Amino acid sequence: MSGQMIVGIHAVRSALKHGAQRIEQVWFDKARRDRRLRQLLDEARAAGVEPTATDKASLDRMTGGANHQGVVAHGEMPTSLGEAALDELLAALDVAPLLLVLDGVTDPHNLGACLRSADGAGVHAVIAPRDRAGGLTPVVCKVASGAAESVPFVQVTNLARTLRHLQEAHRVFVVGTDGEAGLDLFEADLRGPLAVVMGAEGEGMRRLTRDTCDQLVRLPMAGQVQSLNVSVATGVCLYEAVRQRTRSHA
Repeated sequence: MSGQMIVGIHAVRSALKHGAQRIEQVWFDKARRDRRLRQLLDEARAAGVEPTATDKASLDRMTGGANHQGVVAHGEMPTSLGEAALDELLAALDVAPLLLVLDGVTDPHNLGACLRSADGAGVHAVIAPRDRAGGLTPVVCKVASGAAESVPFVQVTNLARTLRHLQEAHRVFVVGTDGEAGLDLFEADLRGPLAVVMGAEGEGMRRLTRDTCDQLVRLPMAGQVQSLNVSVATGVCLYEAVRQRTRSHA
């Protein structure tokens, strides 16, 4: 079969909501009777997909033992967009853009969690390089809990060039996160057209990416650890931007 397995209640529900026409089949554990699963099966039928009853062992084999929550679908996964789509997306906005840039985040759980935070914060697009970075895999989509379908994910060939284009063509202010920066996140002005750049796990931003940023900020760390997980830090940064932008329009 072409396509990929879509695993778990959130991922299957989001796939049905945002692209039911791409779902070819849904299997469920006939031994489960919980309300969430019943609701999901009703949604599948309403979308024109008749679920197939099976058992947990079969679902385990389909998913390689992943935590499928009693439901697996097969269909086309969300796909990333190209650089041209970014200009179209920004041109269509009637508000100041809020963008998340992930420079080399490879762990699928971190990428999925970053997408989920981006969706919650109202980010207009997530941008990542094509090379040495994660893409929209089944694990990413499951962790994202629907955000992979709702937030545009743009993969670019040259991240530094894309950031310069955003600065010059769209007047986007590019703020990078760096533990050695002199400015605290909460002292930065995040209210206008903004791209927040998060570096890779453990390594941070690449030099060219850092050099392209308009401003570098750090997250204040009051304890013994030196840094936060990238997905946690992403949530902190995005919601500080949301707080400032909400207050500026109050």
